[in-house]
Amino acid sequence: MTMTTTTRPAFETARPTSKLDVMKQNLFKQKRQISLERAKLYTASYQQTVGQPTIIRRAKATAYIMDHVQISIRPEELLCGNRTVRPRSGILSPEMDPYWIMQEIDTIGSRPQDQFEFTATDRQYYREKLLPYWSGKSMKDFINAKITPEVKAAEDDLVIKLNQTDKGQGHIIMDFPAILQQGVGAYVTKLTAKQTAASDNDFYAAALIVFKAMQRHFDRYAALAQTMAEDETLPTYRRLELTEMAAMNHRLTTEKPQTFYEALQLLWMTSIVGQYESNASSLSLGRMDQYLYPFYQASKADGVPADFMWEVLGDFYLKTDDVVLLRSAESAKCFAGFPTGYTVALGGLDKYGQYSVNELSNKMLDLYQDIQLPQPNLSVRINEQIPRRFLNKTCETIRLGTGIPMLFNDEVCVPGFLSNGVSLDDARDYAVVGCVETTIPGKTYGLHDIALFNLMRIMELAMYELRDDVTVTYASLRQRILDKIDDYVKIVTAGSDIVDLGHREFAPIPFLSALVADCIDNGQDVTEGGARYNFSGVQGIGEPNLADALYAVKQLVFENHEMTFKTLMDHLANNFAGDNGEALRQHLIHDFDKYGNDNAELDMECAKIFRHYALELGKYKNIRGGEFNAGAYTVSAHIPLGEDVGATPDGRKAHDQLADGGLSPMVGRDHLGPTAVLKSVSKIDNTLAVNGSLLNVKFSPNTLKGANGIRKFADFLMAFTQLKIRHVQFNVQSRETLIDAQQHPENYAGLVVRVAGYSAFFVDLNKRIQDDIIRRAEHVL
Repeated sequence: MTMTTTTRPAFETARPTSKLDVMKQNLFKQKRQISLERAKLYTASYQQTVGQPTIIRRAKATAYIMDHVQISIRPEELLCGNRTVRPRSGILSPEMDPYWIMQEIDTIGSRPQDQFEFTATDRQYYREKLLPYWSGKSMKDFINAKITPEVKAAEDDLVIKLNQTDKGQGHIIMDFPAILQQGVGAYVTKLTAKQTAASDNDFYAAALIVFKAMQRHFDRYAALAQTMAEDETLPTYRRLELTEMAAMNHRLTTEKPQTFYEALQLLWMTSIVGQYESNASSLSLGRMDQYLYPFYQASKADGVPADFMWEVLGDFYLKTDDVVLLRSAESAKCFAGFPTGYTVALGGLDKYGQYSVNELSNKMLDLYQDIQLPQPNLSVRINEQIPRRFLNKTCETIRLGTGIPMLFNDEVCVPGFLSNGVSLDDARDYAVVGCVETTIPGKTYGLHDIALFNLMRIMELAMYELRDDVTVTYASLRQRILDKIDDYVKIVTAGSDIVDLGHREFAPIPFLSALVADCIDNGQDVTEGGARYNFSGVQGIGEPNLADALYAVKQLVFENHEMTFKTLMDHLANNFAGDNGEALRQHLIHDFDKYGNDNAELDMECAKIFRHYALELGKYKNIRGGEFNAGAYTVSAHIPLGEDVGATPDGRKAHDQLADGGLSPMVGRDHLGPTAVLKSVSKIDNTLAVNGSLLNVKFSPNTLKGANGIRKFADFLMAFTQLKIRHVQFNVQSRETLIDAQQHPENYAGLVVRVAGYSAFFVDLNKRIQDDIIRRAEHVL
């Protein structure tokens, strides 16, 4: 792209050509490496603040990091702020859990998924310095000590899995419109006044410590940019850009942004400070096209060249790909491919109930078509008002095959929030956090990924309990499953509250809390319940398999009387080995209908199970006084959770994967086309999945070719909207391409695919997840 020259300040017109491709290449030149810098600085600060309140210690540690972390402005960057000097480094949080990294210290570079280099010097430092200091002092120690025998037994039963026990919570959207409209200086002034009026309130003191450190951090970058600008060996255009970067970063210490460029700089730096504070996944970005549009309009009216705004927004996109999350090997199975959660929602309703799409919404899709990386994780909010032109552009972007953007249905999401006591204006302003979780931006602490709940494992336990009961009926089997759901729901909510309490006691987040509505007024951190809305989300996993299995048992045993329940259980216990075992398995797979093919009786079984689970979960309140909300998505946990389940009556062999996504049919079992899949999913009351649901659909690339392909695809999306389904996302890659990429990864380094609620580089995924994506049914329209 050639940069346009107009009568503007020199820095906006000086760049001779776009540098986005260069910056993109620079991101991936080096291998991913673990950085101990944050851990060392955090620990050094904690050693100096012994005896002080935890929230003050956390704030001082975050400030210490910002004052001492090595900073850099990378070649051609227009935006300042990086977690590490080396791109795409993994960050450790030993204050959360120092133990898992020690267990993997020699294997993290060679493990099956999400490898990182860990230098010998850093491994020695970790063993000798960090591990001894944090052992016995971490959040993990606190949580483990609080876990009750009932929760431990449920974990040992492989029914529940508690999340966020080894890292910052994340899964939240800060009030970016507020800080962009007011600036950092206004928050310092506000918090200073609050602290003066309530000198014993540690939250105000802690938040003020971090915001003042943020001002100093801006000035550190301003000084660095000015020093770099004095380098006469740099091209003139670069020296002009660096001079402006220095001035802009200094202005933003006290002043609110006026231009699109300044707004993006403050937005990114706010995100980075949040990362320094908690090193958490899914500090998502909300409705960028809505809150940035006034700045975009102002800069456009002021004559800022379109090419410059494209370049700086492109730089922002690339910086989201610089942040990769370091997870344990077990966690990486569930979140394979470094999903960071820089999720963005485009379009959707405004407060008047009208569809809100603007020039920036379109530009953000256009730019993604140019960048084509896993982050930012764009989504489009869709409803019956969506302009056809914007819908077509959405379809054209999906056609690229990266799985971005995903779609969220206002016709379901808004009523879901209204049913949870959210105001109409706030419900219409919902956005997407993490993978597919929905939230109210800037007003919610939702703990959206607090636990996983394996419904298929519950069915297995129920069946084995009834294995020798000669009086068993379909009704008694089904009731046993429902009763066990109730029992384990009570346990998972108790376990989730323990994790919630762990974050309150060990990991308050005063900076982020100050950017969540009502926390400053309440004088409380989000972990104490200071946010306007306080939810906890537990993912119910395995509904499609459970429905398929129940339907098969009902017909095979109780209606057709082909064998006794005991005989079926013997075959399952033997994993379909022995006489007639494989024949039975094929019979179960091919001769009984499966979810995803518009069988009303079968689909309603899935709907009834999920409704029971969601309503039971909704009976409980969390320790912040908020509701527990049900989700129906797996991320990539359908593979490890499948490993926890033996052979099942849907024809699954022991330890095979569960259905991908959450509400997607079991791989290869949807035979009647994509519309039948939609009809099956639509029978579930999607408004109950307030925490999020996930539907994967895979299309043949030829299906979306040309104007006619886009027209048919757009019609399909409107059918999705009218059927009141919450979410859908797409892979548009041929089976042949994916198989070739698996066999010749060196030729497909840039191939991005949809995994679950996020996209990732195909070659970064382990073979089991690659195989899962390859096996998904490839539909045509």
